[in-house]
Amino acid sequence: MNQQVQSVAFVTVAHHTADEERALTTVNGEVLLKHTVRGLLDTPELDLVVVSAPTRCAESFSDALADLVPGLSDRCRFVPGASLRQVFPAVEPSLSPDAVVLVHDALRAFTPQRTFREVLTTVREGASVVVPVLPMADTVKATDAGLITATVDRDGLRTAQTPVGFSLDAFRAALASSPTPGLDSVAGATTVPGDPDAMRVASAFELTLAEALVAGGDQEAPL
Repeated sequence: MNQQVQSVAFVTVAHHTADEERALTTVNGEVLLKHTVRGLLDTPELDLVVVSAPTRCAESFSDALADLVPGLSDRCRFVPGASLRQVFPAVEPSLSPDAVVLVHDALRAFTPQRTFREVLTTVREGASVVVPVLPMADTVKATDAGLITATVDRDGLRTAQTPVGFSLDAFRAALASSPTPGLDSVAGATTVPGDPDAMRVASAFELTLAEALVAGGDQEAPL
């Protein structure tokens, strides 16, 4: 790319080995990975989308996106690597010193564009690390040896989602302590509202919800 990249989103499947296969699960005729990448590419505020593909599944990931990426190669790249620590050097030279870095779970395929925008904006306004969160809806219990010992006050509890947004300096610092920074690298992060549609699609029930979401057309149109 000729111009320096102001914002980059890394798509990862780094949580569990099984996630590589889950990312290729079909929802409404298209694999989850394709839904994820399309949502990012349809967000004009993002300059570059990098699919961080473990070497063993790089070919299958590339094949899955073959009809989506042509003509968009300047905005979407595949970089094989076992972790973002391995992938990042291939992208780092193209980044502006004030670039915003997003790290997004490939299985959160239906994250609304407004969430991407809010994370980007909040980092640009000065936050070093930003995480979308949702309030806890369930009653939470503490247990010991299989017995309930207390009810946990859920007022201050939140469920965390991706994308995690980093300033470039914060991302480099996170890479020093984690091969693939994400929700394990968010202590002290600023929060923004998450969205129920940004669920992690990893179970049969969640796949059913995802099918209903796509069939219902309850997704944002690109701006």
